[in-house]
Amino acid sequence: MTEDWTDLTRLTVEQKVRLLTGETMWRTHAEPDIGLRALVLSDGPVGVRGERWDERDHSLALPSPSALAATWDEDLVRRLGAVLAGEARRKGVDVLLAPTINLHRSPLTGRHFECFSEDPVLTARIGVAYIEGVQSGGVAATAKHYVANDSETDRMTVDARVDERTLRELYLAPFEAAVEAGVWVVMSAYNSVNGATMTENPLLEEPLKGEWGFSGVVVSDWGAVRSVAKSANAPQDLVMPGPRSPWSVALANAVRSGAVPESALDEKIRRLRVLASRVSSPTAAVADGRELLRSAVAASTVLLRNDNSVLPIDPSTVHRVAVIGPNAAAVRFQGGGSAEVYPAGVVSPVDGLRTALDGIAEVVHAPGVRTTTTPTPLGVGNATHPVTGEPGLLVRVLGADGAELLAEHRFTGRLPEPGRAVGEDIVELQANLHPDVTGDWTVSLGGWGRVSLAVNGKTLVDEVIEVDTDDPATLHLNPAWRTATVALEAGEPAHIVARRQLLPGTGRACVLSADPPRGTDEFADAVELARTSDVAVVVVGTTDESESEGSDRASLALPGRQDDLVRAVCAANPKTVVVVNSGAPVLLPWRAEAPAILLSWLPGQEAGAGLADVLLGAAEPGGRLPTTWPADDVSADSVTPVRGRLDYTEGLDIGHRAWLRAGKEPAYWFGHGLGYTTWEYSEVLVESGNRVRVRLRNTGERAGREVVQVYLARPDSSLVRPVRWLAGFAAVAASPGETADVVVDLPDRAFAHWADGGWQTEPGSFEVLVGRSADDIRLRATT
Repeated sequence: MTEDWTDLTRLTVEQKVRLLTGETMWRTHAEPDIGLRALVLSDGPVGVRGERWDERDHSLALPSPSALAATWDEDLVRRLGAVLAGEARRKGVDVLLAPTINLHRSPLTGRHFECFSEDPVLTARIGVAYIEGVQSGGVAATAKHYVANDSETDRMTVDARVDERTLRELYLAPFEAAVEAGVWVVMSAYNSVNGATMTENPLLEEPLKGEWGFSGVVVSDWGAVRSVAKSANAPQDLVMPGPRSPWSVALANAVRSGAVPESALDEKIRRLRVLASRVSSPTAAVADGRELLRSAVAASTVLLRNDNSVLPIDPSTVHRVAVIGPNAAAVRFQGGGSAEVYPAGVVSPVDGLRTALDGIAEVVHAPGVRTTTTPTPLGVGNATHPVTGEPGLLVRVLGADGAELLAEHRFTGRLPEPGRAVGEDIVELQANLHPDVTGDWTVSLGGWGRVSLAVNGKTLVDEVIEVDTDDPATLHLNPAWRTATVALEAGEPAHIVARRQLLPGTGRACVLSADPPRGTDEFADAVELARTSDVAVVVVGTTDESESEGSDRASLALPGRQDDLVRAVCAANPKTVVVVNSGAPVLLPWRAEAPAILLSWLPGQEAGAGLADVLLGAAEPGGRLPTTWPADDVSADSVTPVRGRLDYTEGLDIGHRAWLRAGKEPAYWFGHGLGYTTWEYSEVLVESGNRVRVRLRNTGERAGREVVQVYLARPDSSLVRPVRWLAGFAAVAASPGETADVVVDLPDRAFAHWADGGWQTEPGSFEVLVGRSADDIRLRATT
C-alpha cells in the first residue's frame, strides 16, 4: 500500500490529537478529511461482546484459552479463530482484543484462564493459530499484554524486573511469533518492566517495531497511558478508552511547545490508516459455530486418571447417574473480568447428560455444597418485572431530578453497562423476587457512589460508597457490596427497588442480588444420591471470587467443602468420576482416591454437551496439560511485589522447568493427558535439518489421537540452561493396532540462546527426548 502523506497536512494539530484517543469506550474517531473511518474494538478472547455489554446481545462463548492450549491442536484453534472473526463481523467489530499471550508464570495468577500456557513454544504456536484464524476473516487480532503482565497483584503499577535473556527466551518469544505471523495490533500493558511503564517502555521500539518490524498499531490497555510527552514520544499509537485521556487533554499543547514532534503524531495516524485498510467492512453474518465449540470441549478435556477403565461409561450398563457438585447445574463456563460474554444459552453437565441419556438412564442432581460468597444476581429464574409480570427486571434511568429517561426490560440484575445512563443519572433496578423457601433472605446491591436498597417499601441501605480502587476491573466489574437481611415467606413475592447514582469516577456497574437461607442437609443428600446410583459424576471447581481478573489467588485449594464432598462421594460409590471445572490449577488432595478425574477447564457454552460426549465415549478426551499442576500450595511470593517490584528471580525455570530443576514431583506434569487407548513408542530418528521422525503404535482397543512431544536437553552445556525444554510437538491419529510415523521439525530457535545482544547457538550435540509429557520420556536420540 502506498501512503498518501500529503493529506495529513490538511489536519490541524487538534484534529490529529483527536484521532489518537478513542471517541468512546470501544470506538475510535473517524476523520473524513483523510478518508479514515471509525474502528470498533471489542474484548475477547472467548467471544466477541461488541460495543454493548448487554445480556440481550448474545455472543458465542468458546472454551477458555487455557482449554484451547490443552488441545495442542493448531488447526482446531485456527478454525475457532475464524468463528470469532465471523462473530466480530456480525457485531460490527474491527479489532478483537485477544489473544492474551502472557505466560503461566505462577499458578496463583488470577487471570491464568485467559492465558494459554506456561511454555513459550506452546503459547506461541496456539497464539499464532488463534491470530491467523481471526485475521483470516478480516478482523484484527490483538497480541496482549506486552509484556510481563503475568500476575494481577498491583497490576497497574508493578515493576517486573526481568533479565534480558529471560525476557527474550520466555516472555517476548510469543509476541515475536505473533509479529512474525502478521498480527495487526499489539496491546501495551499496565505494568512496568525494568523501571519503565509499558506505554513508555523502550521495548516498544526495540525489539517490537525495530528488530521485529511490527507494522501495526500499539493500543494501550484501558487507562494504561498516564503521561503526555513520554508516552507520545514512545511508539505508543492509540490511547483507549475515550473520549478523555492524558493525550486528549494536553497533547496538542505538548506538540506546540516542542515537547512532542508533530511527526510523531503523523506516524501514529499512518499506522491507524494501515489498520483501517486491513480490516474488512464488518457486514457479513456467521454460521452457527456451536458444533465446533462442542467438539472443542472434548478436544480440550484432559483425562488425568482412569483406574480400572471407569471411563468411558457404557450407557447400556447404567440406570441411574448422579451428577453432584456446585458446578454441575451452574457450570462455570467462562472466567471473570473483561473476558465475559453473554451466550444465548449454556449447557450444564446435568443438562448434557440428561439429553445424552434421554430414554436410557435417569440423571439426578444434588449440589452437595455451596462455594460462592458473592451474592447471586437476580434473573429470570426467580424475579419478574414489577409491571408486566414477565421474567426478569425493570431497569430505569432517571435524571438527577427524578424524571424517567429510559425504561427497559432486562433479564439479569448484573448490569456492567446499565442502559444509556450518563453524567449523574440514577440507575434504578426493580423486581418482584419470588422466594422458594421461607427464612431470612440476603438482599444485596453492588455499586460505587450513592446507593439505596428497599424491600417492600422499607429502606434497608442508603449511603455513599467511596471508590477505593483505580483498577478498571474492580471499578467496572466487581464493585463494593451492601447487604441486608429480610424475612420472606415462600410463595409471597417481595418488591425490591435498588438505586445508584453515577457520580464521576464511580464506574457504571450496578448489581441487584438475592440469596436464600442456606440449608443444612445438602451434603448428606448428595452422598446418599451417589450411594444409590450406578455412577456418580462430581463436578467441582473455582468461583468468580477465587479466579478472576483483577486479583491473584491466595491459595490453590478448591473453595468451600468441595474436597470433603469428593472424598465422601468416592467412598460411597466406587464408580465415581470427578470433573474439575477451573481455568487454572487447583489442589487435588483426593486424587489417589478418585477412580477417574477429568479436567474440563472453563469449557464455554457447550460445556455439558462436550462433557457428555467424553463421559459416554462418543469422543475421546483429547487434551494434554498446557501447564504443570502442583501437588501442594505454592508461595504467594511469585505474585506479590515487594516495594513495587516483582523480581523474576527464577529466570528461565518456570512451570515444569522449575519442577525439573528442583527435582520434585508435581501432581501432574506439563503435557500429561491420558486417552481411551494406549500407545507404544518404538523408534526415533533425527534426520538432517533437525527433523525428528517418531514411530508409534496404537496398542489399545479404540481409535485415538496422540500428542508426541519433543524436548531438548544439554547436560554438558557451558551456560545455565533448563534441565529440558519443549522444542516441538505434533499429533497423530491411529486405529487400534495401527502404526504411524510422526514428523516433528525443530526450528533453529529451539537450539539457540540469547547472549551479547543476539541469538547464538552453542556448538555440539543436543539430546532429543521424545515423550508423552515433560517427565514421561519414551525415546532418546542426539542431534
